[in-house]
Amino acid sequence: MRRKIRYYRLIWLKHDLPAGLSVFLVALPLCLGIALASGAPLYAGLLSGIIGGILVSILSGSQLGVSGPAAGLTTVVAASIISLGDYRIFLLAVMVAGLFQLVLGLLRLGVIASYFPSSVIKGMLAAIGIILISKQIPLAIGYDQPDFWTSGFPKIFSAENILGNVEAFNHHLTRGAILTTVVSLGVLGILQQPFAKKLKVIPAPLLVVAIGIITNILFTNAASLFSLKHTQLVNIPSNVFESIAFPDFSKLFSTAEIWKDGLIIGLLATLETMLCVEAVDKLDKRNRITPVNRELIAQGIGNMTCGLLGAIPITAVVVRGAANVDADGRTKLSAFTHGIFLLLAVLAVPFLLNMIPYASLAAILIITGLNLTKPKLYLNMWSLGWKQFIPFIITIVVILSTDLLVGVCIGLLISIYFIIQNNFKAEYKISKTMMHEVENHLIKLNSNVTFLNKVKLRKALDQIPEYSVLTIDGSDSNFVDYDILEIISEYSNKAHDRHIELHLKGIEKVNIIAVH
Repeated sequence: MRRKIRYYRLIWLKHDLPAGLSVFLVALPLCLGIALASGAPLYAGLLSGIIGGILVSILSGSQLGVSGPAAGLTTVVAASIISLGDYRIFLLAVMVAGLFQLVLGLLRLGVIASYFPSSVIKGMLAAIGIILISKQIPLAIGYDQPDFWTSGFPKIFSAENILGNVEAFNHHLTRGAILTTVVSLGVLGILQQPFAKKLKVIPAPLLVVAIGIITNILFTNAASLFSLKHTQLVNIPSNVFESIAFPDFSKLFSTAEIWKDGLIIGLLATLETMLCVEAVDKLDKRNRITPVNRELIAQGIGNMTCGLLGAIPITAVVVRGAANVDADGRTKLSAFTHGIFLLLAVLAVPFLLNMIPYASLAAILIITGLNLTKPKLYLNMWSLGWKQFIPFIITIVVILSTDLLVGVCIGLLISIYFIIQNNFKAEYKISKTMMHEVENHLIKLNSNVTFLNKVKLRKALDQIPEYSVLTIDGSDSNFVDYDILEIISEYSNKAHDRHIELHLKGIEKVNIIAVH
């Protein structure tokens, strides 16, 4: 036992402690940025990171996965906070989401994510990327009016007095924020290039935040026009725990919207977690496989805790997991360590966090959004053909036009349509030969023939000409639906009247019951 403890202590000191520190440096600005994009209090993002790092890592079976607030949920979280009208009521939806995930895990339904077509999931993430980028534009340019997307930018060029609108728009911009954003985007763009791998001594998000803090200090000390207003800097209370909002349980059954939003958040969090688990498992050099049902239970308990303690929902996150792998993390202690570092940062240095410009966080989120909806993704989906590209692009368009749930449902229906269309063509083959001047037709049933083939099969049988021979061969079939057997049995009773010689191979006729 002592040897085992000593072994894990050495692993932690040599690998998991530095990996946890590295993941913490990546996660800190992302926790703040995602809370900002979600329209939630900034401390809520930090709390989510702490819960995901400490609690979920203990319960999870993943050795390298790291949980926290995720960019993929920002859209639905922001919409839910607005529609429910009270952050304390929204926390009830987060608890419902966690309960949904917990039930899925206990019922061993972790494979549910595998039934969502890849094209729809990629379309959903691409649409979230577009929305994420659009939401950061006001912060990125320092626009300090709340009506940016309603009466700001889109209407600048639509009214009669264009010059007046541009002048008014220009008045609300902050040059310091624009400069910070441009420099931050430049740094992030350079560090994503292959040649910059050797420069990644400091995680790119942390470097961007440090640049933003330093430049604003310099501008402020020089009384420059580029200095940022206090409203353009992060504002976290000195005592976070006094400011935490708790769920209002008296409103739990006040509206069905709470349960609807909770189920949507739970489903999307499950999809994103399963995608992340699959990605991180592929990166694991030791080929360890994460038990998906245990992961869902851990995520469910984590999200219920988030709702209870005033935090935004969490998922397993690819960016953090990949950072953990890159930093040579070995066990779940690296994720746990990153959670401890987040907790210490909130308790010990909130004044330092309050020096971070929103523009720096906006730049990080713009790059995150671009990674979700990069042009290379669209080219790749196009190269896979129409049956993959159409559900992908329709999912994006519908999500941007309506909302996330409708978009995913429409994309799913389009994918099912293509599956059914393929099924019609694939489950039997028809061939025709001539023998002694008599047409011989063969309908060869494939391995599985379902009711989806009823219409096509009935039409094919009706087209068999009189005074011919027809063989229906089901000897290689593993499963033939009763509906198909019923159609064949009905046809068998009528074939003689049409002077068709019918032979059945490997097919048993069924009793036909007339319905009046």
